[in-house]
Amino acid sequence: MSVNLDFSAEPLFSWYVVLLIISGIAMIIIGAVNSSGLSNGWRAFNVIAGLAFTGYGIYLGFIFEGGEYFIFFKAFIVPGLVVVNFFRAMAARSSAPATPQQMVPAPPAYGTPDMPPPPAAPVGNPAQNG
Repeated sequence: MSVNLDFSAEPLFSWYVVLLIISGIAMIIIGAVNSSGLSNGWRAFNVIAGLAFTGYGIYLGFIFEGGEYFIFFKAFIVPGLVVVNFFRAMAARSSAPATPQQMVPAPPAYGTPDMPPPPAAPVGNPAQNG
């Protein structure tokens, strides 16, 4: 297995492979971390797209043996949009006002004027009472 990265001979290809892998890993991390408040659908999209970018980068960098390859400019646009959406969701989550908790008073204790004592338990064998 050989490495196809040669920055002196093919700098565009080499940088493309490196950036594909970096952007894919970043998308996987953003999708895996649940601190931003992203929906499960967005998180799943981030992980799936990150795996695709990382996998294609690994393929081009280590398995590809020459010929034609596709340069997906989306590989650089999508991670940028994902990072923007990640920080926007974090900002919205932190700036959202906390919903006030309603305090529910505890019930009065048995034997107080507000609450009568509990009924007495039946006397005798429970099998005979019922």
